[in-house]
Amino acid sequence: MAETVLSIEHVGVQFGGLHAISDMNFQVGQGEIVSLIGPNGAGKTTAFNVVTGFLKPSKGAVRYCGKDLQGLRPHEIADLGLIRTFQRTSVFPNDTVFDNVLIGLHRQGKLGLIEAILRLPRARASERRLRECAAELVRLVGLEARAQDLAGSLSYGEQRLVGVAIALAAQPKMLLMDEPVSGMNASETHTFVQLIRKIRDSGVTILLVEHDMPMVMSVSDRIVVLNYGRIIAEGPPDAIRANPAVIEAYLGQSARDAANKVASHA
Repeated sequence: MAETVLSIEHVGVQFGGLHAISDMNFQVGQGEIVSLIGPNGAGKTTAFNVVTGFLKPSKGAVRYCGKDLQGLRPHEIADLGLIRTFQRTSVFPNDTVFDNVLIGLHRQGKLGLIEAILRLPRARASERRLRECAAELVRLVGLEARAQDLAGSLSYGEQRLVGVAIALAAQPKMLLMDEPVSGMNASETHTFVQLIRKIRDSGVTILLVEHDMPMVMSVSDRIVVLNYGRIIAEGPPDAIRANPAVIEAYLGQSARDAANKVASHA
């Protein structure tokens, strides 16, 4: 059994009389790729907001590497190594791809003001190290040929890759991806799936929220299914694919017809 990295314990979120999440429990183990799926309004993004400190739960606890995240601000949670990407691309469009990633590495630079201004040897060595790291991250996401292009000139799918490189610049131990292949074509999605696997193989644990069922089924070690704020199933892709209640809730069809549709993507 892999060591638990993230533990969601009896978490509930209530907005007035609306229960967005009700008593949610699940864990993510070290080195896993876990996907959180469900129909629109199921509570997936709300769950991400709770984990990353953007939303306070009405009840329950979130623990990361054994530490209770209650009361921590988003940047404090990020400092622990739990990093999130968002649905919308967040690049600096008028800077190059390389400079976007270099900006993302700024937290690793630990220089004093005088050292930086005078360009002392330690400052030059630090800058060289950060530039080498930026180049490596650009290569990792497959954008070395576009490194000197303005980020705003890239396709939507390529900008999502830049966003991932920026997130990786924060040296995450765990990466939360919110609909990472939304808007991508089939080729871009295939490339992104390969990238997710490379990131996991580098030692980063991954939690996804995603609507693309074929992508989820192909990349996930486990899947957690939400419906109306409640977990209705949890398990490996084959078990989720064959679960009539999950298929009906997620696709909004009769179990038999939906199963045939999902099976066609298997």
